Amino acid sequence: MKRALDLASLGRGKTSPNPMVGAVVVKSGRIVGEGHHRQAGGDHAEIVALKKAGAQSRGGTLYVTLEPCCHIGRTGPCCDAIVEAGIKRVVYAVKDPDTRVNGKGARRLSKAGIQVIGGVLTESAERLNEYYLSSVRLGRPFVILKLAQSLDGRIATKSGDSHWISGEESRSTVHVLRSEVDAVMIGAETARADNPKLTVRMVRGRNPYRIIVAGKRKLPQTLKLLSQDGDRKTILVQKGKTSSITLTSGAPIIWSVPADRSGQADLRAILDQAQRAGIRSIMVEGGAALATSFLRAKLVDKMIVFTAPMVIGDGISAINQLEIGRVKNAITFHKYSISASGRDWVFVGYPKWK
Repeated sequence: MKRALDLASLGRGKTSPNPMVGAVVVKSGRIVGEGHHRQAGGDHAEIVALKKAGAQSRGGTLYVTLEPCCHIGRTGPCCDAIVEAGIKRVVYAVKDPDTRVNGKGARRLSKAGIQVIGGVLTESAERLNEYYLSSVRLGRPFVILKLAQSLDGRIATKSGDSHWISGEESRSTVHVLRSEVDAVMIGAETARADNPKLTVRMVRGRNPYRIIVAGKRKLPQTLKLLSQDGDRKTILVQKGKTSSITLTSGAPIIWSVPADRSGQADLRAILDQAQRAGIRSIMVEGGAALATSFLRAKLVDKMIVFTAPMVIGDGISAINQLEIGRVKNAITFHKYSISASGRDWVFVGYPKWK
């Protein structure tokens, strides 16, 4: 299963909206076939592994990181191929929460006389596919809040200068993260102040969709997100009564969503549009107002905070008012880690929402 998980990780940033899946076929204690899902629409990991194993699959064991599918999508049901190959035992890591599967795959295999064992290295498999699994279970994209701040929690000086608070290694890691998520999101003021591209540059990888949550003021057409939108992956969110979830026409793509009680674009409505458009994961990159809105709405699934060894003093805070009156009501984390990132430190944590 560890080998299958390693294989699955080779699909990172390439398989969405599908999950990353790895599979290994074992016969008489020896690996006779293995593979991973390379891209949406391509062969599933089980099919790749079975093809490589060929006739040696008969009587063997299939290890797979996600419960095999039993429905027809872009490809045929993996369960049928497993039965036809003569596999005698299937071991999987985590159940697929997709309503078209969700235990049905395991039952289909059991009815065919195949021994089925689930729950092997489940935690590792859950973490690997946290974007996909969370999106299916919650009905919205997995949301990462990324911050780059000084020791005193500033994301920019009083004048708005932020280049560069984080070091080169941290910035490179952010580009890796961009290549792995389906979309990145910023607020209109951050778009004006920083004029970012939000593309993947320091590493190799695909560009995510780039979502700008528009404010009351009109955005200048000179913004790089608008003027350099050659791949047509910039999405402009505006408040309105109509809606569009098309991701194939126009530059920029326009999403209209209703306003929330505070008069701002409703974040849940934005996430709903994104989910229907096949976006499984979104990384919120700035600024403080948007980050605060996501935290107040309890819509952050994971926080990644790069902290640089510097003190700025009077500047722009990473997070604004959360209306937390007592320490016991502060946002805490049920899982987190702290590690070095070049000259910086990086905190990765999962908020514990009450």
